[in-house]
Amino acid sequence: MTRMAQPVALHQDVPEIVLGVDTHKDVHVAAVVTAAGAFMGSRSFPATADGYRSLLDWARTSGRLDRAGVECTGSYGAALGRHLRAQGVTVVEVNQPDKATRRRRGKNDTIDAEAAARAVITGRATADAKAGDGPVEMLRLFEIAKNSATKSRAQAINQLKAVLVATSPCLRESLAGLSNPKLIRACTELDDSAPDTTGAAAHTLKLLARRIQHLTEEIDDLTTRITQVIARHNPQLLECYGVGPDTAATLLVAAGDNPERLHTEASFAALCGVSPVEASSGKTQRRRLNRGGDRQANSALYTIVLARLRWDARTRGYIDRRVSEGKTRREALRCLKRYIAREIHRLITRFDAGTHSWPA
Repeated sequence: MTRMAQPVALHQDVPEIVLGVDTHKDVHVAAVVTAAGAFMGSRSFPATADGYRSLLDWARTSGRLDRAGVECTGSYGAALGRHLRAQGVTVVEVNQPDKATRRRRGKNDTIDAEAAARAVITGRATADAKAGDGPVEMLRLFEIAKNSATKSRAQAINQLKAVLVATSPCLRESLAGLSNPKLIRACTELDDSAPDTTGAAAHTLKLLARRIQHLTEEIDDLTTRITQVIARHNPQLLECYGVGPDTAATLLVAAGDNPERLHTEASFAALCGVSPVEASSGKTQRRRLNRGGDRQANSALYTIVLARLRWDARTRGYIDRRVSEGKTRREALRCLKRYIAREIHRLITRFDAGTHSWPA
């Protein structure tokens, strides 16, 4: 049941309140809690521009609003987070409530919204949400389209070769020994007029080849756009040894449009899953690989490591030295990724959140 917030008396000092929001596709449920932990009220609002304004106006009738805990700031709560930041409210990313608490108190939207506010008050949630309104958001959108196009192209190539394996020997032998680019061009020129299975196979190969060509054009266009965005806003990152457009875009997306939320390079390393994790017990003192964090950013750092291992003699010498000291190769690679994360962090945090650009 919806509970209304009590209006603030004008003769009293305006109390500080914290807003918690449980976000959904069509409706957001907001709850207001005072900084001292007293529940003030809750209400649901439509996930529209007018709904965001009404939500903020309703919350501010209860006191001074400086902080808000919002769930799913990267999906359902992204637009609301941008609106709150534009109005001077600090948006904190809130994860799902603790399972033990959920079992004890039950679950509904009001409880989740209140739990989001209390997570901010108690300090359980401290990470500032990604801004999502600058060049990094552009990169994220381009990467979404490019990754799906790359996956679809690989699937189409596999399907084309599978059809070619089972088709008639004369058609298969006419295309044997060709490289992928030449095979695709040849398939687009096949004669599919025969009214039998050979003609059906030729028509299918032609359709798949044209699909592959179209997807290749999409991928090339998106790669160009990604490179242009990075070159315009952070050219120093592309100049870093072993960093290409895709790895640079992945690392920038992990940091977000407001990289100042990563206060130290250790926080960026933890975000990328390359920070060491204690795994000591008794007489054994050791650290293990971090299996958390953003795994796509971790994969991007690993790609940079592989490029440097192949072309940089100093990197190979570092790995050999750490292995000779008793570390496994995986542990040595983890150490190397940690150093690269420090180097990347220095370049990423030169970003100016106010102008969405990096200084020259």
